[in-house]
Amino acid sequence: MKTDDLIKALAEDTTVRWRFGSILAGATVVGALVAAAIFFAGIGFRPDIAHAVETARFLFKFVVTLALAIAAIGLVARIGRPGVPAGRWGPALAVAPVLLGVAVIAELAVMPPSTWEARWIGTNAPYCLSLIPLMAAGPLACMLFVLRQGAPQRPGLSGAVAGLAASGIAATLYASHCPDDSPLFVATWYPIATGIVVLAGYLLGRRLLRW
Repeated sequence: MKTDDLIKALAEDTTVRWRFGSILAGATVVGALVAAAIFFAGIGFRPDIAHAVETARFLFKFVVTLALAIAAIGLVARIGRPGVPAGRWGPALAVAPVLLGVAVIAELAVMPPSTWEARWIGTNAPYCLSLIPLMAAGPLACMLFVLRQGAPQRPGLSGAVAGLAASGIAATLYASHCPDDSPLFVATWYPIATGIVVLAGYLLGRRLLRW
């Protein structure tokens, strides 16, 4: 059987296993619950969250993290099935960085230069770099498990996208604890933390998702 015929047969086979979308939805919920358990057991909400939710900078963090999580999960649903194009989910990954870039420009425009360094460095960078990858571990494991039930054609790339999805979930939780709301901070430290998870997903994907 030619490779193209094998891929087509795998894409059409929906009777052997649960539908990929259904198992992905279930695993996403389980992964989010694992991340939430770590979050509430270890750090929880920031003390001033009642006031923070009234500020635009705090709420904007969730716009960015949820945009990343939704786009990456949508892409996982596509790349886990052989022969299925990424569709709109590929370009959708650009939404979060574009929004963040616009926010950074706005922040630089309205805030005095003397405050830029403090807003960029923040007070919580070490926690950001450790807690987001920690909370992303459960969702990443669940995403990789789901991808093993499918047949991704590019294992490393698929694992990396799973890492993006896991990071989006973890960063959404972490954002409710992080006292640093400036887009300058978010645009620096959140992507670094996300990159750690994406690299882990890539390496694990290359090892676990071959077929």
